[in-house]
Amino acid sequence: MTAERSWKELDWRLLLLALSLSGLGIVQIYSATLGTRWSSAWWRQGLYLAAGLLVMYAVSKVDYHAWMEKAPVLYVLCLVLLVGVLVLGRQVFGARRWIPLPGGFTFQTSEFAKMIIILLMARYLSDLKTDRPALADAFKLAVLAAIPMLLVAKQPDLGTAITFGVIAGAGLFFAGLHWRHWAVALALVAVLAAASPLYLSDYQKARIQAFRNPASDPLGSGYQVLQSMIAVGSGGIWGKGVTHGTQTQLRFLPVPHTDFILAAFAEEHWFVGVTAVLVLYFLLLMQIVQVAQAAPDRAGMYICMGVGALLLFQVFVNVGMLVGRMVVTGLPLPLMSYGGSSVLATFAMLGLVNNVRLQRFVH
Repeated sequence: MTAERSWKELDWRLLLLALSLSGLGIVQIYSATLGTRWSSAWWRQGLYLAAGLLVMYAVSKVDYHAWMEKAPVLYVLCLVLLVGVLVLGRQVFGARRWIPLPGGFTFQTSEFAKMIIILLMARYLSDLKTDRPALADAFKLAVLAAIPMLLVAKQPDLGTAITFGVIAGAGLFFAGLHWRHWAVALALVAVLAAASPLYLSDYQKARIQAFRNPASDPLGSGYQVLQSMIAVGSGGIWGKGVTHGTQTQLRFLPVPHTDFILAAFAEEHWFVGVTAVLVLYFLLLMQIVQVAQAAPDRAGMYICMGVGALLLFQVFVNVGMLVGRMVVTGLPLPLMSYGGSSVLATFAMLGLVNNVRLQRFVH
């Protein structure tokens, strides 16, 4: 496949949708951080976006089968880095999730671990000799996902940890796991949920309590949820305009450029703006599903649907947090939230999707 041909056959719809969401994110980051110590975040996000495009192109150029072949090595490297985060990582807001890099940058291993689990899941399920995975097959995949899940939960970052289970679950669903096996899995999840007080940290328990009744601690654990709901509710039909959000500009809304960026966006652009953003996410997901349907093999389909399920879960949780319908987990909104690791990892996964599409034209 020549460079000219691969350039023409690039999934431009996927790229333009991703760029549109990223552009809206940069505008909102600028507005949310104006006059704060994070005022340079918007142009740094622009640099991350440029780097993300290069990463997407690089990932697209290497056959996804080659990426799957490297998945076991990448998996082991990922585990080593996750252990390294717990030992040497930088602690922010009580969590140790980042490895410091020169120049004031940080590296969040868990973001790239998602892509590795997608590759590992695709390789494992496509290598099965049966049309439908057995319970033992599902258990093995669950263990592979559970190891990084536990390491990330230890940081603590329960939201990101759950995404590994989502990826494995999506793979098993599209592989046709029998409903009886799903019943066993759901029963196990119910048991783990019931036993959660035994292994959750105090701040995670406080977040669950805030989800149940945020007004019970309006200045503590419920503060984020309440301020988010106020911001969303005050936006009206058209919003207050860029840099004119009161909850955002007066600093009532915590971290409005990361976890709660959609709440800040809702205050300034509400119904019309948020609807447009959700439509863009819907179109992005449908484009990924379309690539999955035309994938040259089951491995390509697993990769695309793993990426799609992950993005859908993160958007669903992030939107739910805004209106108090989901527990605050700290998951970034894909492509819009500030953060270099999240942007690079997301564009790398979109590169995998584009890679699957390009392989249709190889032969």
